[in-house]
Amino acid sequence: MFSSWIDELWYVLGFTIAAVVLGLISGYPLLFLLFGVLTYLGWNLLNLYRLQRWLNEGRKFQPPVSSGLWEEVFNEIYRMQVRNRKRKRKLTQMLNRFQEATSALPDATVVLSIHGEIEWFNDAAHKMLGLRWPFDAGQRIANLVRHPKFIEFMAAADYSKTVELPSPADTGMLLAALIVPYGDKRLLIARDITRLQHLEEVRRDFVANVSHELRTPLTVVNGFLETLNSTSEECPGTWVRPLQLMREQAMRMENIVNDLLMLSRLETDQQTRVPTAVDVADMSRMLVNEAHALSGDHAHRIALDVDAQLWLRGNHNELHSAFSNLIFNAVRYTPAGGEIRIRWFQDQHGAHWVISDTGEGIAPHDLPRLTERFYRVDAGRSRQRGGTGLGLAIVKHVLNRHAAQLHIESELGKGSVFSCDFPASAIIAPPAVTNLD
Repeated sequence: MFSSWIDELWYVLGFTIAAVVLGLISGYPLLFLLFGVLTYLGWNLLNLYRLQRWLNEGRKFQPPVSSGLWEEVFNEIYRMQVRNRKRKRKLTQMLNRFQEATSALPDATVVLSIHGEIEWFNDAAHKMLGLRWPFDAGQRIANLVRHPKFIEFMAAADYSKTVELPSPADTGMLLAALIVPYGDKRLLIARDITRLQHLEEVRRDFVANVSHELRTPLTVVNGFLETLNSTSEECPGTWVRPLQLMREQAMRMENIVNDLLMLSRLETDQQTRVPTAVDVADMSRMLVNEAHALSGDHAHRIALDVDAQLWLRGNHNELHSAFSNLIFNAVRYTPAGGEIRIRWFQDQHGAHWVISDTGEGIAPHDLPRLTERFYRVDAGRSRQRGGTGLGLAIVKHVLNRHAAQLHIESELGKGSVFSCDFPASAIIAPPAVTNLD
């Protein structure tokens, strides 16, 4: 390209010199110079016309025939067109493959603009979301899927979460929707989780029914075992130890059943019961007294630092269950003479109930699974110390029902810190009259 410009400059210079020489010979140098300039301008205007006509006529025509710099310009544009056509064909093939693949997916897939307008969707989106092509193309997805949870989800623009909603096309179908950003687009994926929901309901009903049915016979067995243990002096010596073990295991089973029933109720009830004013400081003091009794000869040092003026709006029994599980776990898994500290305070982020201990600590790979039901870091050790494996699952459900979160920090050999973080909206002043309406 640079050499073409050099050639063009030599051409202009030679043409100008020729015009001046002819003008001097004829005695009209300015006239010949003006004629030369107009001739050069006309040549460029002719090539501009050819370029404009070529571009308008379309890609199927070959570039105009010219010479010099214009020939290089025409050829370069033609080469760019050829490259662009190849690139366009490749992109079209990739787009077709993408559309074929997404059309075959069982999940509803919708391509959205950055502002939420529909650009494309597959057949599953028509079945699950009720979208119609091409009538809904260009429409905002939030104007067509009008469920309040979905509208709130789109407005929040927090794409790390999913939202569950009934299908607009089939109210008997439950969908789980998520959004995956890519480039300046958004990919909405909705999956049918009706079967998973049904299985989860069956599991909950099974656990609740089995736990309820076990409660009565366990109560009877515990009653007779307690009676037999209280009259152990009348029993043969070989029966004393078996009766004690039977009593311990029956009590353990009863604790598991009670915890399962608690979990079942927390999962079944969509909302917590009518909230009341909860004196967390007083509740903590009572739990510390129970913790001292549980500690017994282990003589744990339990420190309490609570704000007596800081109350919560919530369910007293549920919060008692959550805090007691955390305190009793700390007592069980902290060595004799260890230190346990409980704090209840408020800051700019809300209210915090924090318990720390100098216990054995938890390995990092165990932390994400601690709130799973029946998950134990050390199953044998947990059973020996009376754990059911359900305590932290109960804590998590209770906090979720109070819009709170559980944060766990731990290090092997240095103890653990469990923080129950409540939002500022849950804080209330000590009421003179308990009236929260």
